Amino acid sequence: MKPKMIWANLAVANLERTQKFYTELGFKPNNPHSSNELVSFFMAGNEFIIHFFLKNVIENNLKSMKFGDPQSSNEIIFTLSADSKNQVDEWAEEVRNAGGTIVSEPESFGENYYGFVFADPDGHKFNVFFM
Repeated sequence: MKPKMIWANLAVANLERTQKFYTELGFKPNNPHSSNELVSFFMAGNEFIIHFFLKNVIENNLKSMKFGDPQSSNEIIFTLSADSKNQVDEWAEEVRNAGGTIVSEPESFGENYYGFVFADPDGHKFNVFFM
């Protein structure tokens, strides 16, 4: 199997809030694919896309699948690669300013690793990492 692209689909409660949060973090909107049911962003150039669907829409489209509550469980944790420790710290501040929650503050761990974990307003977790 050799897919042409890969993207993730996450369930959210409020599209306007999601659009505002990820726009404030500087992610590029994938506008042709945004609608009144989803907002979409390029997460790393044109290599990876995340669609944020209204929860009821994605559950209706997937028929028998239900999405859990990301506030109390993890569906997945994406890792975003930073270029430096300073960039990790800058991104933590950007997340705070945009209304995200810092789950774990920036810190060193292991050999040559530095990072933090944050949650977006719907509770979706992201690990920011410099190594």
